[in-house]
Amino acid sequence: MKDNSLSIKIHQSIKAAHLYYEAAYSQEKIAKELNVSRPTVVRLLKYAKDNGFVKITISDPCGQIAELESKLKTKYNLKKVRVVSTPSSEYKDIVNKLGENTADMLESIVKDGDTLGVSWGQTMNEVAKHLRPQKAENVEIVELKGNVTYTETPIFAESVLMEFGEAYHTSPYKLPLPVIFDDQETHNLVLKERYINSLIQKGKSANIALFTVGTVRDEALLFKTGYFNEEEIRYLKKHSVGDICSRFFDENGEIAWPQLNKRTVAIQLDDLKSKKYSILIAGGQHKVRSIKAALIGGYANVLIIDEQTAQSIID
Repeated sequence: MKDNSLSIKIHQSIKAAHLYYEAAYSQEKIAKELNVSRPTVVRLLKYAKDNGFVKITISDPCGQIAELESKLKTKYNLKKVRVVSTPSSEYKDIVNKLGENTADMLESIVKDGDTLGVSWGQTMNEVAKHLRPQKAENVEIVELKGNVTYTETPIFAESVLMEFGEAYHTSPYKLPLPVIFDDQETHNLVLKERYINSLIQKGKSANIALFTVGTVRDEALLFKTGYFNEEEIRYLKKHSVGDICSRFFDENGEIAWPQLNKRTVAIQLDDLKSKKYSILIAGGQHKVRSIKAALIGGYANVLIIDEQTAQSIID
């Protein structure tokens, strides 16, 4: 008789658990379904959990994100890491959330009298669009690489500088040169000009740098700007995995093409290592190799990245 009573209790507890956890019935509705009192339903649900008939697993995305941030911070010796949850794996959604989170972070780290160096591109444009008027005073904004291109492909240089200038109530310093010169002699001659040299030095001395990474895929923005011929593009695809401020590096984070690097008008990658905040904002599966190489090279001490891409880099 006792065994039969226990069997009925087990059956009822499992039935109550199915209704409560799977069918989302209220305890009151379960009581009517089983023809028992509501306190009995509470006891049945507790009995089901206590005896292992119900096992509850909590998936905590915030916990996963914190773990990813900790792993990336430790592995690449980073000062700050922000892993961003995105509504989808679409690139436009990823860069939108990265831009929003970067703008939010800047509000907490940019102080009076700081000099903020910025690059250009789609990701940087998303950061700029999310900026709100800032409280920090006497902030200088300086462009970290040349902004003159040979095609009509949008690089967002003007909009990035305009939005940053408005947010920090200042007139940004533009670098009105091609980012890549055809020959090193012309490059060296132009950079000797006093005003241009002062702009380069201002970028070098900026205590905060904000940049993303490019890829060497066919659709890479830099390949659409008219700087490179087909032979040069083929060489970059073969010997590099991406760029920061148009300086290309290999999988070890080392300069991939020294001769091209000497024709480039941009902050030197090694100068990024001495910044108080050297902030890399990048995401998307197509950028995994370039992000990882940039981190191996030690060019960033702050990383803002989407969750899926962060997981791919850790894996």
